[in-house]
Amino acid sequence: MTARPFIILALLLSFVLGGAAVWVLKDAGISARESTSRSTPPQAQGPDHQSRAEKFFGGDPDRNVRSGQEMKPRW
Repeated sequence: MTARPFIILALLLSFVLGGAAVWVLKDAGISARESTSRSTPPQAQGPDHQSRAEKFFGGDPDRNVRSGQEMKPRW
């Protein structure tokens, strides 16, 4: 008769841990789907999209940027 509280406690603990596992796995599945849907880049909107991107990100090929520039704080 003394084993009955331990069995009830073990069952209760297994239900709680099982529910927590389902909850965590469910949230992980939802966040994985959201992150894949947010990480897909938008498609190009027109034929001049590539040329605009190259113009914006291209930079000046004649400028020497090897040593960089010292940053000066504004005090």
